[in-house]
Amino acid sequence: MSEIVYRDRETGELKKEKVYGKFFLEAVYGTSLLSKLFSLVALPLISNIPFFSKLYGQRQKSLKSREKVRPFIENFHVDTREFADPPEAFQSFNDFFIRKLKPEARPLAPGDEVAVLPADGRYLVYPDISAVEGFYVKEKKFDLHRLIQDEFLFDLYKRGSMVIARLCPTDYHRFHFPCACLPSKAKLINGPLYSVNPIALREHISILNENKRMLTQLETQRFGKILYIEVGATFVGSIKQTYQPQTPQLKGGEKGYFEFGGSCLILLFQPNKIIFDQDLVDASLEFVETKAKFGSSLGRCR
Repeated sequence: MSEIVYRDRETGELKKEKVYGKFFLEAVYGTSLLSKLFSLVALPLISNIPFFSKLYGQRQKSLKSREKVRPFIENFHVDTREFADPPEAFQSFNDFFIRKLKPEARPLAPGDEVAVLPADGRYLVYPDISAVEGFYVKEKKFDLHRLIQDEFLFDLYKRGSMVIARLCPTDYHRFHFPCACLPSKAKLINGPLYSVNPIALREHISILNENKRMLTQLETQRFGKILYIEVGATFVGSIKQTYQPQTPQLKGGEKGYFEFGGSCLILLFQPNKIIFDQDLVDASLEFVETKAKFGSSLGRCR
């Protein structure tokens, strides 16, 4: 199976991603006959029954799991200088996974007219959602209507703009508000927990329409109404919201975090409300994700 290549925003270089659990992903979501049999029989059970995610999650919260922290940091070259707490302070692997960072580690792009990236991750941006709506991978369709399951919201965003941020297990897993806003209460749409890694999405783009997700509408002065969607993934049954609904939030303020696993954020903007940074647009046109950090510029209001 081909490598996952992304663009590093800080250097502009193309790099190959080191995938956590790559053997499992290729075995489950690959194109071999054995993989297809597994995806037909066992995968729906694992992904649709919460027990498996809860059991795995509990293992990551055990005291014994802290033994995995240091090897993981060394294997994936995680920068511990950014941590708010030293690695020795984590009581479990999940504590490490939901770690906080020092404020100075993620400076915010200045200006009320600038929206920032909401999380560390690998980004694709689409200035026109209608160009993505109905796009197929392996005969599977990305379907905005199924994603949000709301007729009013679908009409509001169907000709707008979209951001997809893929968070890897190696990433900082707290997510933030892209601009000053007044957020609604998060709405849960239950679903399975398939992987959102590109290895899986190449074969099953409809995963984004199906996985467990939470939707929050952000009322903003500069960017209109933004729909903020957290999508769960394999073994990420827990999407934790830490913000107060119907309370004004600052740009860059914490919204919540994902517990252990890979995960995904989707932001939807109304038509003609944001101009994405050109480097993000150019890479996305080539179907190349841009690896970037929370707080860096996403785009400007129109």
